[in-house]
Amino acid sequence: MPSPHRDPDSVEHPLFARFYARLSTTADTRGGVRELRRELLHGVSGRVVEIGAGNGLNFAHYPRAVSEVVAVEPERSLRRLAVDAALRTEVPVDVVPGVAEALPLKSEAFDAAVASLVLCTVRDLPRALAELYRVLRPDAELRFFEHGRAPTPGMAAVQRTLDRTVWPRLFGGCHTSRDPVAAIEAAGFRVTSRRTLRVPERGPALPSSYCVLGTARRGPA
Repeated sequence: MPSPHRDPDSVEHPLFARFYARLSTTADTRGGVRELRRELLHGVSGRVVEIGAGNGLNFAHYPRAVSEVVAVEPERSLRRLAVDAALRTEVPVDVVPGVAEALPLKSEAFDAAVASLVLCTVRDLPRALAELYRVLRPDAELRFFEHGRAPTPGMAAVQRTLDRTVWPRLFGGCHTSRDPVAAIEAAGFRVTSRRTLRVPERGPALPSSYCVLGTARRGPA
């Protein structure tokens, strides 16, 4: 039985957090993900909310036109790393606890939102996207870089099998077969650009290799 004093906005995956911190840093330096983070955040401005900030690897790539980043991260160990990363950035970053499905933020308070390799892990994807829609101002922009469903039937079948069995248990709740673009559109966003890619670009494809990078707009009030 969970402790009655446990913070409902916190998630604890300490083993996965250590693994993710190492893997994400390696992917940045050797897998080309650092350049994708720069592309994701190029030209963003104003007040920004980032969900699932992890260990804060996006923070260094926010342009100076950003007035503030509110970075929401539920996992305790990763949140501590994100706080350390926030101290080394050129833009103000406030790292806060919370889950994407219940953002501790005011409605229509942000000029942009960032979802980076996080929509695969949220427990309730429609609810998380509805929360992003809520906290964004009308016509504000959602920047997304996510992995999802493979384009080939064989790998898509492998992904579905993994998602029903071992993958979420091993990788902090990650699901490989979700369709992030379809979910973003179903939440009321208008997708304005998208680019499909594979990460890593070379070598054998992994179940998590099939990615999309793009932008979407929140509808009017």
